Amino acid sequence: MTQATSLALFCKVVDNYGDIGICWRFARQLAQEHGIAVTLWVDDLHTFQRICPAVQTGAALQQIGAIAVRHWATQEGAFAPADIADIVIEFFGCEIPPGYIAAMAECEPRPVWLNLEGLSAEEWVEGCHTLPSMHPRFSLTKHFFFPGFTEKTGGLLREAALEEERRQFQSDPAAMAAFLGQFGLTPQEIAARKVTLFCYPHAPVAQLFKAWEEGDEDMVCLVPQGVAAQAVHAFLGEAANPGVMRRRGAISVRVLPFVPQQDYDKLLWASDLNFVRGEDSVVRAQWAGKPFIWHIYPQDENLHHKKLRAFLQRYAARSASLDAFSLYWNGAHPQGGAETADWAALWTDLRADMAALTRHSLEWQRHLYTLGDLTTNLLKFSSSLR
Repeated sequence: MTQATSLALFCKVVDNYGDIGICWRFARQLAQEHGIAVTLWVDDLHTFQRICPAVQTGAALQQIGAIAVRHWATQEGAFAPADIADIVIEFFGCEIPPGYIAAMAECEPRPVWLNLEGLSAEEWVEGCHTLPSMHPRFSLTKHFFFPGFTEKTGGLLREAALEEERRQFQSDPAAMAAFLGQFGLTPQEIAARKVTLFCYPHAPVAQLFKAWEEGDEDMVCLVPQGVAAQAVHAFLGEAANPGVMRRRGAISVRVLPFVPQQDYDKLLWASDLNFVRGEDSVVRAQWAGKPFIWHIYPQDENLHHKKLRAFLQRYAARSASLDAFSLYWNGAHPQGGAETADWAALWTDLRADMAALTRHSLEWQRHLYTLGDLTTNLLKFSSSLR
């Protein structure tokens, strides 16, 4: 079989940092670990720059490390077969330029065409993973490729060196203290229970802050700039700019700048509990080996509640406190639970389970490792089609 040497990845930014976050990690791993020449097409360079400061927002074409980055305008013109990569991937069903598809149909051999789908723990994903779809006009076949949590899916994104990097960092208290210290955390804050908060604007942050404020444990909440802006502004009493911190009762809230992806991993590793949102950060939280609460991208008719319940069942932490907290955090509630959340009680129950949840997170990691990593699995499948 012919070995693929080039890959085009098309990304439309819908969920703020999630879409480009996944695609940027994926592109880097393809280039660094597999020697693939990657061209990343992305329509929102400003959002991209928040997680990768090297991005030039006004450039139509730029090279960032080994990755060619192209600004994907609304309309793209004609393409020639020579412009087409060996593997063409559209992320999460974005429609790639018609001219690019027409040029794909002229290639011999045809490129591998994949739709890299969103993450879900629902059972139907296993039946749709790697399914083909014929183009209605051209002699082209697109295959669906699903990340997931079982051997009947593509697994999760994970770099080869990630686990060793995590182990070294978490076994070095001085390195963790130095990392947190650059954001202004004092030794007292570093010694407290540390929570990262990354959520959508509708999360019940103000209610949770109040429960923490009135609690009996010193806590530090680390919030990236712009996240939960209304609740954070109200707590701080001033603009939520990076470096601003305020303490009320038992809780300190500190605003952090957006950091490059590698530093976000370290932030997760250095914290005791991570609130994450969307798809990219929830995957990184699972590799962090720490308890986490997932805020799922909201969908019409509360379909995200079904998705959350499917994950909690698959995750199988056997923790009523985690299930209840996660459901209320997402605007749902457990079967038989109260309509209104008691955040003080929910936090008390979750805190009591924290040690067991930490152990379970490491057991879950071991399961995920048996699935292989998404990038390698995808390239193996692509090779089978060439």
